[in-house]
Amino acid sequence: MRILTKLSLLSVLTIGLAGCSTFEDDDDPDVIPELAEIQLEFTPKIKWQEQVGDGVDHHFSRLVPKLHEGVVYAASREGIVSALDFNSGKDIWSVDLRDEADGFFADKQSQKIAGGLTIAYGKLYLGTEHGEVMAMDIATGEVLWRQSVKGEVISPPGAGEGLIIVNTGAGYLVALHPDSGEQRWEYEQEVPPLTLRGISAPVVENGGVIFGSANGKLNVVIAESGLEAWQQSVATAVGASELERLVDVDTQPVLSGGTIYSLAYNGNLIAVDMQNGQIQWKKEYSAYQNMSKDGFMLYLTDVSGHVYAVDSRDGSMVWQQNTLDRRGVTGAYASGDYVVVGDSLGFLHWLNKDTGALVSRLELDDTGFYVRAVGKDNEIVVLTRDGELTAIQTP
Repeated sequence: MRILTKLSLLSVLTIGLAGCSTFEDDDDPDVIPELAEIQLEFTPKIKWQEQVGDGVDHHFSRLVPKLHEGVVYAASREGIVSALDFNSGKDIWSVDLRDEADGFFADKQSQKIAGGLTIAYGKLYLGTEHGEVMAMDIATGEVLWRQSVKGEVISPPGAGEGLIIVNTGAGYLVALHPDSGEQRWEYEQEVPPLTLRGISAPVVENGGVIFGSANGKLNVVIAESGLEAWQQSVATAVGASELERLVDVDTQPVLSGGTIYSLAYNGNLIAVDMQNGQIQWKKEYSAYQNMSKDGFMLYLTDVSGHVYAVDSRDGSMVWQQNTLDRRGVTGAYASGDYVVVGDSLGFLHWLNKDTGALVSRLELDDTGFYVRAVGKDNEIVVLTRDGELTAIQTP
């Protein structure tokens, strides 16, 4: 009980103390540098725009849209979940989860959806700040089951090996049955006295569950049993104050060819052997936004808003783009020949994938972007804080 109470207080401390210098929510427009003019190599084409509830407002969230078999799934914090045709934006179904609630939440209060979206086993999975995991039918939006877990669910659940895996803000990794929500096992993690408000989304692969933790570790547990396989340090806490000692691994691990790539705040970008946890290479970076991999390249953004391309084979930096400094940029998404990032002031930026040069820009919504784009080939979908979902096409 003391741990849960402590963590609930820390969620406030994190926003008030650590967030002032790291989260896009708190950027001061008076000190953000003006965008430099660039030579536009192309003009992005807006295909359609639709509204998904009221978005996430000013709240911290990683509620990212999901693209699956020609359908875009998106949700708002208060409980609107929608499925739209990727090509036309036409509404397929939309559900208000507040209508599905009972008991305490029956009076249309916000469902506080924060963890999601994940599609697996013919279902759409999401989690809430109330510590609830839900499964919905992807064809109809029908709620199939709800399950309570220990702690907030503020990152997308993982899926694989016949399980749904949830990493909670209270330090628990929980395995649920995908068809019923029945708990299969639970793994408890060490939680430092002060953490960033963000949780690593787990990846389930090759019989293991891979995830980062607030104590600076990359972890692998056995999917069948929940027993620990190994841990590896991504960052080491140093400094006199608790703020200086923040080492959260909030990014989702990237697995490719038997190698895991992980990234920490106040720490490193590392490449680790999946089988034994041995470090292959390590480079110093500080980040909390998810990275993406395309071919041999890793694309990432750091806490200062700088964008990087890193060779995944040896960790060497291929290029660095610094002109978006302090703009609260999202994670990077590789789209066709470009890398796309959004910023907290509502601009989308396209970078040349080979050189990092800024080649196009589009201003959409001044409420800003908080999660990276999703897409396919040369088409992306982006979501703003006020719930505006936009599909964009590039050459």
